[in-house]
Amino acid sequence: MHKHPFNSPHSADTLRRRLFIAQGLAAGLPLSLLGGTSHAQSSWPNKPLRLVVPFAPGGSSEIVARAVAGEMSKTLGQSVFVDNKPGGAGNIAMQEVAHSEDGHTLVLGHIGTLAVNPFIFPKLPYDAAKDFVPVTLLSKVPSLYVVNPSVPATNLKEFIAYAKKNPGKLNYGSAGNGSAGHLAFEYLKMASDVFMLHVPYRGTGPMLTDLLAGRLEAAAVGAPALMQFIKAGKLRCIATGTAQRLPQLPDVPTVAEQGYKGFEMTQWYGLLAPSKWPKANVAKLEAEAIKATRGAVVKDKLSADTALAVGNAGLEFEAFIKAEQARWKLVIARAQIKAEGLG
Repeated sequence: MHKHPFNSPHSADTLRRRLFIAQGLAAGLPLSLLGGTSHAQSSWPNKPLRLVVPFAPGGSSEIVARAVAGEMSKTLGQSVFVDNKPGGAGNIAMQEVAHSEDGHTLVLGHIGTLAVNPFIFPKLPYDAAKDFVPVTLLSKVPSLYVVNPSVPATNLKEFIAYAKKNPGKLNYGSAGNGSAGHLAFEYLKMASDVFMLHVPYRGTGPMLTDLLAGRLEAAAVGAPALMQFIKAGKLRCIATGTAQRLPQLPDVPTVAEQGYKGFEMTQWYGLLAPSKWPKANVAKLEAEAIKATRGAVVKDKLSADTALAVGNAGLEFEAFIKAEQARWKLVIARAQIKAEGLG
């Protein structure tokens, strides 16, 4: 009697494998994680991954990078180690990773390197769009608008009214020309049609020293650097740049809530791989990075730093970068921000 092909164990295994792959693809899993690629690709990574951070140690970028790298090391089969490469407004690190050939070097992208530098430097040593493939948006760090307590304003509306009555008399500081804090305040100036003088510093630390001492009236800074001073009453937060209120500052309304609909200003960090990487390797990295970022360990670590864990798909991150570029191109052009002092 002739056997039906599906009665053989080999055919049954084949059918089960096909069903497994079909179900996995329907669930949105990359083919590389379902055994649908060659052995060479499925064995990636075959050595530790190097995550290059374009900033000095100690800031929000390192907290985000180390939190995610630590969790990915548990599931990727190889360790992920963080390598800080500051300098040149992030351009040095971006150039190095763009031209890396080892297939195991990736970079922490940032609002500055991806959405600002392309519009303030006449020539970049990397192409933000062509040299990298977006993997996932890891985190958003809220920007807070703060004033010295001597300023007679308890909220953004009062501050804008005070600034309009005193045009050119108020100074705001930033960590430097073209920094996130510079952009954040120029964006607010553009939205509110108010005039204030910008005082650039060499870093957030020295700027905060003058703000706390009353030599500056205002600033926009990432939340982690400010929370202790706000809680101690040494600085007054008049607005958050987030889309929703922060749990850590429930009584402080957003800029959008105070009359500027659609306004959002956050620093953000995401994972990027060189565009020359095989698609299967990028897909595997994306799946593991999303899993790590959405996990409780990373969420808790970032929340303690007043940062939000995201973990979206690579295509969503790509669309986000394009939207941010469009937003900051306008702000940079209007404020006439140049790259002086950033190289």
